Amino acid sequence: MKETIVYTKNLDFYYGEDRALKNVSLSFFNREVTALIGPSGCGKSTFLRCLNRMNDLIADTRVEGEVHIHGVNIYAERVDPVEIRRKVGMVFQKPNPFPKSVYENIVWGARINGIAHKNYDELVERSLRETGLWDEVKDKLKKSALSLSGGQQQRLCIARAIAISPEVILMDEPTSALDPISTTRIENLLENLKKDYTIIIVTHNMQQAGRIADNTTFFLQGEVVEFGATSKIFYNPSNQRTEDYISGKFG
Repeated sequence: MKETIVYTKNLDFYYGEDRALKNVSLSFFNREVTALIGPSGCGKSTFLRCLNRMNDLIADTRVEGEVHIHGVNIYAERVDPVEIRRKVGMVFQKPNPFPKSVYENIVWGARINGIAHKNYDELVERSLRETGLWDEVKDKLKKSALSLSGGQQQRLCIARAIAISPEVILMDEPTSALDPISTTRIENLLENLKKDYTIIIVTHNMQQAGRIADNTTFFLQGEVVEFGATSKIFYNPSNQRTEDYISGKFG
């Protein structure tokens, strides 16, 4: 039986009076990749940010409903959002390394999240090896992270995220700004990372979702139209709107 790591219950989200998410109830399973698909403005990224309370940083917004991580409602009183963000890492659309050395990007990520480590050299090497970046940058650890290629910077951001040992990794279109070779490297990396992490990824690339995701969720106008195994969603969807979107009739 699959172990549920994250689930949402009757989740609504509002930008002012605009209801961007409508009654979203979903489950995400241990060591699986779930893709969130749907046209621009359908609520995918908003939903993703609800899972680590990043929307708290946006003025005039509110959440109704529940988001549970290991059975704890992260929107309950006295839950520290900073602690939630330690458990739920985030990788953004555009690589955003700190303007520091490669080494300091990994170490800084751990330090600012209060992660004590007896050997930072070991932490840096482990994190970079997990992202397949060690051999490429081991002689550049003291150089600026901004000197790396776009694909390397994105993998560095993933390494920085896993350095704090999260339970879940959120990714918001992490390859949309990358070339095909870098995209393939990230996709291969996800296949390895899911051995240790639950991964939830927003993507506009249907082929990518088909390649990397165990499960797929189709969002439309703030609602979940369909959720299930990726093979079923793509080849035998239950909802005509899902089939129309995947076949390119709209979106």
